[in-house]
Amino acid sequence: MSDPLPREIRCVLVPVGNQRLLLPNATIAEVITQSKPEPLPGAPAWVLGRIAWRGWRVPLVSFTQLAGTEEGDAELSVRVAVLKALGGNPKLPFIAVLTQGFPRLTTLNAELIIPTHDGSELPPGVRAQVLVRDDVAMIPDLEWIEAELHRLQDAADQAVPAESAESAGSDESTGIEG
Repeated sequence: MSDPLPREIRCVLVPVGNQRLLLPNATIAEVITQSKPEPLPGAPAWVLGRIAWRGWRVPLVSFTQLAGTEEGDAELSVRVAVLKALGGNPKLPFIAVLTQGFPRLTTLNAELIIPTHDGSELPPGVRAQVLVRDDVAMIPDLEWIEAELHRLQDAADQAVPAESAESAGSDESTGIEG
């Protein structure tokens, strides 16, 4: 016999530009200060690169650039929300999203989430637009974002061995003493 679905869900409203992302609290691994990302070759503008976090190289996403929304107040402190990826891919267990300010915890039920979508096409990476109490929020399409990041990461990882092979003429570049 399966457990009944919970009546309330703990969620997080993550500030991104002038918008908020609505995510289940369980997807947030940590909120950290922003560090300079390492470029990801061939990535679109919404992928700012990869950051180092707990031994992982985590892709950093600008949701405002992805969804084409306003950047917001540049005076607010910029942080990074590290999210647990949903796809189960061992090469991409986390995704980082640029935020402004701190995520806000909230407990929601079905009555507190009101769809606001007018039927027009949603921006890339957005699954739904909703009103949560007094906040307009976007529910990100994390599966689509993960699939795009996985594709980009695979392409970047395949490009690295080809570049390494070209420079492997010296023992110093291979790391082998001899």
